[in-house]
Amino acid sequence: MAAEITSVYKEQIPSARLIGKRYTDEHRNAAGSFADQWEEWFANGWFEKIGQLGCLPESEGASYGLMRMNGIQFEYWIGMLFPKHIEAPEGFDHADLEEGAAGICWLYGKDNGELFGMEPHKRCMAKIAEQGWSLGENPWFFERYHPVRFMMPDEQGNVILDYGVYLK
Repeated sequence: MAAEITSVYKEQIPSARLIGKRYTDEHRNAAGSFADQWEEWFANGWFEKIGQLGCLPESEGASYGLMRMNGIQFEYWIGMLFPKHIEAPEGFDHADLEEGAAGICWLYGKDNGELFGMEPHKRCMAKIAEQGWSLGENPWFFERYHPVRFMMPDEQGNVILDYGVYLK
């Protein structure tokens, strides 16, 4: 079953510093995903470690997977958002994000792969286009793993993944 899009809205994202780790296509597993890196983050307690730095209040303690093209190189970052003055601890990198509007889709379904990949991405981008919103130039796309919507499945075992993109 495909994930259902239950909400589409525009959100103002404040300027922030993403603190985490940067991955590229060479880090993908045999299935083409970054699931191995997420498992490494949980196994090593990296979200708890960086979370102690004081997350950006507007992010509500969510973890993120942010992606973009940097020249011809695909980047996939795993991390959390912080105020811009927070320094990345040793072993972590950072990327500064400018304030901007983002189009957000809530993908509702099972955390079994149906929320990820090109099919839900294309469906979200179509819903955002239906709203008349345009993507920014070389925008950041992101998966936001909200501590309640994503980390606490409902009675059917479904979660909500916030999938977003920066807009013009």
